[in-house]
Amino acid sequence: MTPRPKLVSTGMAAAELGIDCVTLARWWRAGLVDPEFVTAGGHARWDVEKLRRELRERARRNEG
Repeated sequence: MTPRPKLVSTGMAAAELGIDCVTLARWWRAGLVDPEFVTAGGHARWDVEKLRRELRERARRNEG
């Protein structure tokens, strides 16, 4: 059985990435990144490692 990822709030995920939480929320609204889970109240929960991978892959695609 694989361990469940640690899910964090938008503010915590943004802090881990060294960006502002408004930036991460804007990327989400623009469809550039997707949270792992969205609560019933509309709050995103992020797997930071998955988010880092998504951003690296996007940067690689944009380089070429």
